[in-house]
Amino acid sequence: MRLTWAQPEDLVGHELRQAAEDGRDAAAIRRAWLAAGGRPAPERAGASDAPAPPELRALATRFLDDLAALPNPSARAEPTAWEAVTASLRPPPGPPEAAPPAVDPGLRTRLEAAWLGRAVGCLLGKPVEKLPLAAVRALARAAGNWPLDDWFTARGVPPDLLAAHPWNRRSAPTSLAENIDGMPEDDDLDYPLLNLLLLQRHGRYFTTADVASLWLDELPAGRTFTAERIAYRNLLLGLEPPATATHHNPFREWIGALIRADVHGWTNPGDPAAAAAQAHRDATLTHTGNGVYAALLVAAATAEAATGRADVHGALRAGLAAVPPGSRLAEAVRFAVAAARAAAPTAAGFEPVVDALHARYGHYHWVHAVPNTALLAAALTHADGDFTGSVCRAVSGGWDTDSNGATAGALAGLLAGSPRALPDRWTAPLGNRLSTTVPGFDGTGFDTLAHLTAQEAARS
Repeated sequence: MRLTWAQPEDLVGHELRQAAEDGRDAAAIRRAWLAAGGRPAPERAGASDAPAPPELRALATRFLDDLAALPNPSARAEPTAWEAVTASLRPPPGPPEAAPPAVDPGLRTRLEAAWLGRAVGCLLGKPVEKLPLAAVRALARAAGNWPLDDWFTARGVPPDLLAAHPWNRRSAPTSLAENIDGMPEDDDLDYPLLNLLLLQRHGRYFTTADVASLWLDELPAGRTFTAERIAYRNLLLGLEPPATATHHNPFREWIGALIRADVHGWTNPGDPAAAAAQAHRDATLTHTGNGVYAALLVAAATAEAATGRADVHGALRAGLAAVPPGSRLAEAVRFAVAAARAAAPTAAGFEPVVDALHARYGHYHWVHAVPNTALLAAALTHADGDFTGSVCRAVSGGWDTDSNGATAGALAGLLAGSPRALPDRWTAPLGNRLSTTVPGFDGTGFDTLAHLTAQEAARS
């Protein structure tokens, strides 16, 4: 068995890539690794095809330690500790509210639209997850669905194109237009459910250790991926946060913390600082630097949108205000928003924006937080709050399609304000039902989830 996202011989390649991104000089280690027979990391899969011999695996473990010890010139501009993050902001944020602001009666309705939007966007992106951008575009065009405006389908798509670019094998049976029947399980919904469970058990002042304990109790290890799988392994090795996020974890700046952040914003309407503080305590179990910043941005933007008084541009400004301005993620979001604002305001006008993002940030792994957060910000900006435009632009941009679709759909749904404001062609196939392995939530309706989330928003 080749366990994905965990083998030392695969982690070295990813850590070498991370070193290049944050400016560590790993040239000597790279040469030694390749000379010893080591390989670059798999580009899109979680594991290489064959296990390494024992001596190469031992060398991989040693090199992971050596890479971690290299000086990091990005550390000053990209801190992870909460005090350092907040100190870098201009102006520094006020402290989180001692007591949550009053929750208005319309929040539950907005939250139902947000939960539904998250599911719709995730489901839209599932069939093309892991496919390159050219394949996403080719499959949609072949079905007469470009610019993307509806569910993906195999109807009318030439067999040779499907053979060249097969759908995600786990998702195709449940996420193409012809076979959607409820929301299938996905980590982009499982993690928000876990965070709802976290708040029910520990309240808004939970600790990172509380997150870890909940995962060990309720999250099957096989349902974790990338940084979350490494952190889970580190917990079982006896490590504690924040070491769980750093020990042999080359995925610590990937997108995993971002997909967990919505609930922190949903339960802090009008208080982006409190939402970001919660997201930070959650994210630092698994992530550092830009991986954490992506979660802070989404949590703060969502908190602003949850008031029912913000537009998408104000929400994104609130999100960006929670991110260290000198970080790579902040630069990428600023570039993305500017590119989206300058583009033609039609669906077809978003394609050049995507091309510009891929040209500028395509050297990152397709699951890294920097390019995906930039794409998310561009999609939301260009769609100007429109729900269909937001989810379709996010998914049509490639990279982590289901995660980007989910977060775009959640924010756009929240801004739409009501499930009735979301087109029926998106919500009807879900049947007000989702599947999950998170205890107590399998088969739950989105209306029920909205009620439970609103309860946590109102709880002091």
